[in-house]
Amino acid sequence: MSVSTDNRGQWGSKFGFIMAAAGSAVGLGNIWRFPYITGQYGGGAFVLVYILCVLLIGVPLLFTEMGFGRFTKKSTIGAFKDTGANSIYMGLGALMAVLVSFFVLTYYGVIAGWTIGYIFKTLTGSMGSFEDFASNAAYTIPLMAVFTLVTILIVLGGVSGGIEKAAKVLMPLLFGLILLVAIRSLMLPGAMAGVDFYLNPDFSKINGNSILAALGQAFFSMSIGWGIMITYGSYLPKSANIVSSGVWVGIMDAGVALLAGFMIFPAVFAFGKSPDQGQALVFQVLPEIFSSMPGGAIIGALFFLLLMVAALTSSISMLEVPASYFMDEKKWSRKKAAWVVGILVFIVGIPSALSHGASNFFTTIELSLPWLDAPKVGVQSILDYLFGELFIVIVAFTTCTYVAWKMPIKNIVGELDQGSPEFKAGNFASNTFVFFIRYVCPVVILLVLLNMFGLFGVFAGA
Repeated sequence: MSVSTDNRGQWGSKFGFIMAAAGSAVGLGNIWRFPYITGQYGGGAFVLVYILCVLLIGVPLLFTEMGFGRFTKKSTIGAFKDTGANSIYMGLGALMAVLVSFFVLTYYGVIAGWTIGYIFKTLTGSMGSFEDFASNAAYTIPLMAVFTLVTILIVLGGVSGGIEKAAKVLMPLLFGLILLVAIRSLMLPGAMAGVDFYLNPDFSKINGNSILAALGQAFFSMSIGWGIMITYGSYLPKSANIVSSGVWVGIMDAGVALLAGFMIFPAVFAFGKSPDQGQALVFQVLPEIFSSMPGGAIIGALFFLLLMVAALTSSISMLEVPASYFMDEKKWSRKKAAWVVGILVFIVGIPSALSHGASNFFTTIELSLPWLDAPKVGVQSILDYLFGELFIVIVAFTTCTYVAWKMPIKNIVGELDQGSPEFKAGNFASNTFVFFIRYVCPVVILLVLLNMFGLFGVFAGA
């Protein structure tokens, strides 16, 4: 039997839902991952392909998950179960989505803890090396605990009183901080070389590898395949316009990623650094730049504050997914669900916190998996590959094919029609949506999945 909407909670306003959903989509992937991926794949050409991927693949998948959630008024597992999903769809779609949100949050809190530490490190000028900082459990575990506690406290406030209220404050703050840091970066001597690299597309750089990387980035940065948008959609009133909300979420997600480039590339080029430094760009190269910049301590602190805010808007949604399962299916109170899941997240996250040199056992685990780059990897790297990449793609493919072919799809079209008459069944917009969800999106997701296993090397140019 379904839990009533009143007991589950509901978004108080369209603006609040868009801020919360965009906050979930906007995270470290936009500000940390997007710039270094862009740097590795040639700048402007990659940006152009990424925008197309967001609009043509990401937004239709957002519509699908939001509509699925509102149609069932249940979180991820309940949504599949109540629509008659078999054990394969339940396992690869519903259960795996909950596990993705839970396990990603266990190591996401570690990275978010680093951002908190770096706020103070940049202000005090006591930078040191990133390796020394990340390998010191006396810093990383307490910082992870602080971040996890803040996440729990926000989720405890409920849908409207906690998640929505926090998003209405955090998202405008995030945009404001990005603009401040970007303006300061653009004012540096030599910054325009970075802008040119970022915005001037070199179409010779567009190949199979760059297209698949752009697809992957769009996919991972929009909270698709995590169960988040199904859960958030289940709190939407019938009067809400899913189409306009989904478009706004896509625009804001891509917008933050694009603005992140204006923060980072002008500064990188102004100080003669290479833009393809990988993950080291944020925690090693940028702090070095900030320390050399007039007013760099304040700008650096603001940068890591905005990273922390971006992480928090995403972590709230990741905690809500498993918590909502216990509230819907096990009839737990929100208080019990948030605390139990949050404490488990912290405990399970400790090995990730120790996997950057604090513990040799958790830092170098022998693996002989052909799709991982190194035979020795840390716990966090293993979790990131499995739950932060591979399983997300599997969940998205499963959800997409389930909604498109098994549910049936007319149920989702009916949800999109609410408040958006142009999506009425049989109209051009609804027919286009159905075509994308049935044919285009599954094929694209499958290509990304095959590429992750190294089985699509001919197209990718490998």
